[in-house]
Amino acid sequence: MEAKKVMLSGIQPSGDLHLGNYLGAIKNWADRAEEFDCYYFMADLHTITVRQDPALLRKRTITQLAQYIACGLDPEKNTLFIQSHVPAHAQLAWVLECYTMFGELSRMTQFKDKSSKHQDNINAGLFTYPSLMAADILLYQPDYVPVGEDQKQHVEITRDIAVRFNNIYGDVFKVPEPYIPKAGARVYGLTTPGDKMSKSVPEGCVFMMDDPAVIAKKFKRAVTDSDREHCVYYDRENKPGVANLMNIYSAVTGKSYEEIEREFDGQGYGVFKPAVGEAVIEMLRPIREETERILADKAYLESVYKAGAERAGRVAFKTLRKVYKKVGFVAP
Repeated sequence: MEAKKVMLSGIQPSGDLHLGNYLGAIKNWADRAEEFDCYYFMADLHTITVRQDPALLRKRTITQLAQYIACGLDPEKNTLFIQSHVPAHAQLAWVLECYTMFGELSRMTQFKDKSSKHQDNINAGLFTYPSLMAADILLYQPDYVPVGEDQKQHVEITRDIAVRFNNIYGDVFKVPEPYIPKAGARVYGLTTPGDKMSKSVPEGCVFMMDDPAVIAKKFKRAVTDSDREHCVYYDRENKPGVANLMNIYSAVTGKSYEEIEREFDGQGYGVFKPAVGEAVIEMLRPIREETERILADKAYLESVYKAGAERAGRVAFKTLRKVYKKVGFVAP
C-alpha cells in the first residue's frame, strides 16, 4: 500500500479563531485525513514576536485545539500538537537561520507589515521568523503546505532554504509544494470589505465562539454601499461589502451567486444582512457547543496534545538528527 502524502499547517493562537479562518481553511481540513497524513499545530512560538498576555495565550492555545477537534479534526486520524511541545522546531530553526540570507528576510512582506504596526518592538524574532516557519515545515518532510494565495511567499522562502541546504549536503529535505485549496472562501471584514477579516478589527470580525446575538448584531451593522435600491448582486469592484456577504452566504449554504440574487430579489439589505447572519449562526452553533463540551474535559485535551507532541516529536527528531549529522554536530 502506497504511503499517504504528508500535509502540514499551523495557525497562531494569538487571537480567537474567526469565520475567515474556518471558511478559508479549517472547514476543508477534516476531509483531507483520508487522502493525506496531516499535521496541524498551534503555532505558539510564532506568537511571541508580538507581546502576549501569558495567561491569555495559554487559554487561546487550548481553546484552539478544542476548536480543531470540534471542527472535525479527529486526533486519531490527524496529528494535533502544540508547537512549543516539540523542541526540534526551535532547534532546526537556528540551523536554518544560518542558511537563510539577510536579503531574503528583509524582503518578507509580513516583516514590513508587522514592524510598521509594532514600531516599539521590532525584535530579531520578527525578522527571522521565516526560518522558524521553514523549520516547522521541513521537519515533517511534507509534500504540501496549504496556504492562501497571499501566503505563497512563506512557502517560497522555505523551498529556497531547502534547496540551498540540499545543494550543499545532499538530499536532506523534501521540497514542499504550496497547496492552494480551490474551495476555500476568502472572507473580508464586515466593516472593512476591502481587507481580509482580521481579529485586529474585532467589530468586523465574527469569532467562532461569539454568542449568536453578537454575530447577529455584527451582520446587521455590516458595511454594504450607497445603492438606493439596495439590490443584492455580485460586483466585487463596485459593491465589495455586498459581494463579501454573498461570498459568506454562498460558502455557508452552498448556493450560487445567481441563486442568492434570485432569493433576495427586491428584498433589500435589511432582509439580506440578517439572513446571512442567521446562516452563519446556525453553521457555527454546533461547533461552539462542541468546543465548550471539549474544553470542560481537561484530561482529554491533555491526552490529545501529549499524544500529538509525542507522535510529531518522533518524526521531527528523525529529520533533526539527519540535519545535525550533515552540518557536523556530534550525534545527540
